[in-house]
Amino acid sequence: MDYGKYKYQERRKLKEAQQKQTTIKVKELRMRPRIEEHDYEVKLDKARKFLEVGTDRTKSNSPLQNKRNKVKFLVRLVGREIAHADLGIKVLNRFIEDLSDIGEVEQPPIVQGNTISMVIAPKKTEVRHAKN
Repeated sequence: MDYGKYKYQERRKLKEAQQKQTTIKVKELRMRPRIEEHDYEVKLDKARKFLEVGTDRTKSNSPLQNKRNKVKFLVRLVGREIAHADLGIKVLNRFIEDLSDIGEVEQPPIVQGNTISMVIAPKKTEVRHAKN
């Protein structure tokens, strides 16, 4: 067998594998537990757009590629706020309720030291093929 032909075929296989590979993008939104209403709405809009569409950097406009985005919410507790972690959890639960139409909780709110984190992923949609 020709070694050059073998190397060429290996490069083609590698290129095809990379094309079929999917990447998951995670956007991180940071906030404080005493977030104002307008700031909350801005963060909500950013999260909604990212879950629905993705970012401008996506190479493909394929709906399947854009549905692989996730949003990680971080609530940072500083000073005396650490004693009131329930306020941060209330903010995250509000995000869960407001994004329930397009997203589902992948990782529930977890308190880790002075931060509370949570991950929301897009809802899984069934792809049904019609039989002819």
